Amino acid sequence: MSKLGLIAGGGGLPVEIAAACQRAGRPLFVVRLKGFAGSELAGFPGADIGLAELGKCIRALKTAGCASICFAGNVSRPDFAALRPDVRGLKALPGLVAAARHGDDGLLRALLQEFEKEGFTIEGADEAMGDLRLPAGALGKVRPGPAHAGDIARGLHVARELGRLDIGQGAVVCDGLVLAVEAQEGTDAMLRRVADLPAAIRGASDAPRGVLAKAPKPIQETRVDLPTIGLGTIQRAARAGLAGVVGEAGRLLVLDRAEVIALADELGLFVFGVEPDRQ
Repeated sequence: MSKLGLIAGGGGLPVEIAAACQRAGRPLFVVRLKGFAGSELAGFPGADIGLAELGKCIRALKTAGCASICFAGNVSRPDFAALRPDVRGLKALPGLVAAARHGDDGLLRALLQEFEKEGFTIEGADEAMGDLRLPAGALGKVRPGPAHAGDIARGLHVARELGRLDIGQGAVVCDGLVLAVEAQEGTDAMLRRVADLPAAIRGASDAPRGVLAKAPKPIQETRVDLPTIGLGTIQRAARAGLAGVVGEAGRLLVLDRAEVIALADELGLFVFGVEPDRQ
């Protein structure tokens, strides 16, 4: 079993991957990105490395004997002028800055290429810890009904259009009305905004309506940045009065799957995967 180099940002995904490797007995080395990686990763073998310390990161991964690497977790777009790159980072910086002008996906692709040049194989998060991807159909006991079909179709359409414009990955639609779209603030902040909207245009806990739809960008680097949901997503969707969460089957990651299913069933929300070629 090859040793995995986990380049970890914030959030729960890197912690889940590290724990899965530990359970499976897979050797692991964690690059904890300074200012992003959570303290939960401190107990795993690894190093704390700055965002622009590309040379230090590559040396650490090679010294640790990592053949494959996985990027996981939240990392906000940096202020390139404020970065303190090492020599290798300085060499790569002009190309990364140029790629960033074409959006976040362009930046990610350019970054992956820097590691592939060094001989690393890139693993997606779902490859690194087993299949996290949303299957087609209902994930739990609750299923969407005919009344939800219009919101599901419109929500996924809006989410895809946002992705085409490299804006975000999610949208909330209720009775055909777009209540919110996701940009740089992320899904959680978008759902909090929906919860603050007038009750007349959204659902409520005793009468849920509308859906959160998430979809990857058309040119998405799927090994790094697939849309993700977890327990917090379900909790906030319920607080916003939504009836469910939908995504493209095989193109949405579900963290804490068993707990997500149990919570969604308890709250009466559906989590549903739509085949991409049917939209």
